[in-house]
Formats: sequence, structure tokens, C-alpha cells
Amino acid sequence: MFDNAVIYDQVKERMMRYAKVDTQSQPYNGIWPTTSKQFDLARMLKEELIKIGVSEVYMDEKACVVYGIIPSNIPAGEGMAVGFVAHMDTAPDASGSNVKPWVLENYDGSDILLNKEQHIVMKAQDYPNLKEYIGQDLILTDGTTLLGGDDKASIAAIMTMAEYLCSNPQVLHGDISIAFTPDEEVGGLARDLDLNRFGAKVAYTLDGDHLGWYEDETFYASEAVFKATGRSVHTGTAKGIMINAVDIASKFMSAIPQDERPQYTEGVEGFYHLISCEGSCEYAKVRLIIRDFDKNNFKKREELLQQITDKLGREYGTDRVELSIKHQYSNMKEVLDKVPFLSKALYEAIADAGLEPVCEPFRGGTDGSALSFRGLPCPNLSAGYENAHGRFEYVPIQSMAKNVEILLLLCDKFRKYNEN
Repeated sequence: MFDNAVIYDQVKERMMRYAKVDTQSQPYNGIWPTTSKQFDLARMLKEELIKIGVSEVYMDEKACVVYGIIPSNIPAGEGMAVGFVAHMDTAPDASGSNVKPWVLENYDGSDILLNKEQHIVMKAQDYPNLKEYIGQDLILTDGTTLLGGDDKASIAAIMTMAEYLCSNPQVLHGDISIAFTPDEEVGGLARDLDLNRFGAKVAYTLDGDHLGWYEDETFYASEAVFKATGRSVHTGTAKGIMINAVDIASKFMSAIPQDERPQYTEGVEGFYHLISCEGSCEYAKVRLIIRDFDKNNFKKREELLQQITDKLGREYGTDRVELSIKHQYSNMKEVLDKVPFLSKALYEAIADAGLEPVCEPFRGGTDGSALSFRGLPCPNLSAGYENAHGRFEYVPIQSMAKNVEILLLLCDKFRKYNEN
């Protein structure tokens, strides 16, 4: 279908270059985008899209969203427009500053020395997925930062697809929309993506581990914040007077089912995840997220937290406890079940690329979770990176190249669809 060596070189070069740009987002700082450094990659991508030959390239200088369109080269009225969306930010879980990507060619299955001076080794027994990439070429870090394959491996694949189509006008396709967004890792959910400017009415996000995997189902999700107000007094005269806010917060956390936490659940099992707890005798705050694939069970989880809060209110006073719950996103399966051809096309493209498609409920969220409910149905294709959000992240170059092939196969399928 295309020159594999050229595609390999292009995705490799792009991933290495993008990885060096610090685009780490920051949670709970109250501004969007959450970090100005995400604009550095956005501007780079804007200029690169123009150079490649993509049309209608635009960068929103306020929202930090980059757009582009590869116009249809088939007769008017034929085919169906399709879009691809990836996020530019990297997770705050590990440093994204001064990333030093390097390539380990022809991986042999053994432990990998990432940093000789600091004795940082990625042990094969700790990361069993490594054995799936024996013989492949891995982009790694020096063990002191994350790599940023989440989601720059996706950006590299989309940009390489775009260059291929712009350089090979004989390859027929309909309109193809491209967008790169900020702050996915901290709940941005492509909130500022302008759907009118984007153009396509259906799209795919690219985000996630494991080559050949895709998702059309995610959690229902919300974030809860519990606050407790205490009364401080000298411990020597505290009896009957002191009310310790930390004690109240501890009771709140203890009342949440202990076995319904991420570390004890899998598959379609929901959970409560305690993110943080801070406090003193006078004041305490607990932040947690609620997740479930089943809508009714999800509502019951939210109701349980309110019941716990109400009970503590009866014990300590309703003015001393407060619970707020903020909806984050819903299970995109509600929307995608109404447009089954999107998942079918993705399944077929992965299979046509010589891989075994794997579809499992995604124990997380993607920008597509929110975009689907905003009117842009978006299944998610894995970017093919591994060990995301940590210092032992890596990206097989062959996985990125294979994703370029999958994207081109999708474009060909949509060339044959009729929007009417």
C-alpha cells in the first residue's frame, strides 16, 4: 500500500521530535489550557501541517486547538468525511521536562538499561508486554521522565498519514478532518474543539495502549469532593469541645466499600478512587472519582456517597459536612450503538492491516467520551504505546507505522461510504 521504510522513518523522526517538547498539563489550576507550554507543540504542528500541504490549517490562539482538512479528491457527493483527533498534552504523573528519547533497535527480550549513571533498568519480568515486541525497535527515555507517547505517538501517526495523502494525490479519499487538542490528561475532554470548524460529522480519537486495540465503551464518570469543618481547641481542654475534621474525613473514607477500588477491580467492574486527602483539626477535604459502566450502578455509587455524608451530618451537624459531585463524562456506547458502522469500519481496518482486533470496555475516558455526546461520535483507536504516564513508557516504532496503515485503510473505507 505504501513504502514501509519511508513511513517508518517519518513516524520515528516525528515521535523523537515531538517527545522533546514539554507539553505537560496541570490539574486543578482553573485555567484552560492548563499550561502555556502546550502552545509550543501546537505552533509546531500548525507550521508542519502547512508545509505538508494540508488545507484550512488554523490554530486557535486562545484555546490551543489546531485544525486542518485534507480535501476530498473524489467526485462531489461521493464518500463520507471522517476526522481524527489526538491530544497534545502529557500526563502530570511523571516529569515531561527535558525528555531524552532514544531508540533500542531489534529488542531481544532482556532487561533494558535506561540510565547507566542512575542505574535505572526496565526489567522484563515487571513489564510482561515487552515480550510482544521482541525484534522490534523501541523508543524509550533515560528513565527520569515519561516519553509522551500518550499521545504524541498518535500525533506522529496522523501527521504521517496526512503527509502520505498530500504527497500521493492518486490515492482517492473523501474529506479528512484533523484536530489536535490540549489538556486531555486533566479532564479537558476536547471542550474547546469547534465542531463546525472541524467539519467531519464522525471521527476517531487515537489514544491508548496496545496495538490493534480499540474502544467503543467507556465509564460513566464523576468527581466528588467531600469537605469537613471541625472545631479546634487546646488538646488539654478538648473533651466535649473539639471536633476533629480529619476524624470526620477518615470516617467518610472508611465507609466507602474497601474492595471497590481500582486495585481490586477489572473488566466492567466499577470503583471509587480516592485521589487525595488533606486536612487539619479545623478543616479536611477528600477528593475522589466515581466510575462505572452501568448507568444505574453509577447512580447508586453517587447516592451512596450522599448517604454517607448525610449520616455524618446527623452525627456531627449538617453544617460541618459538605459533598459536591461533578459529572465528567458518560459511557460513549450510548451514542456509538446508534452508529455501528464506525466500530465496524475500525474493526475491519485493523484486521485488514493484518492484526487481530481487540475491543474491550475502556477503563478510563477519552476525548471521544465527551465528543460523542456533543454530536461527534468518536470510537477510540489505540496509539500503540506502552506503560503510559510513567518513566518506563516506550513506543514500538513498528506500532506507529502500523497505525498509519490503519488510518489509511479507514480513509479508504469512508471513501466508499455515502453520507446520505
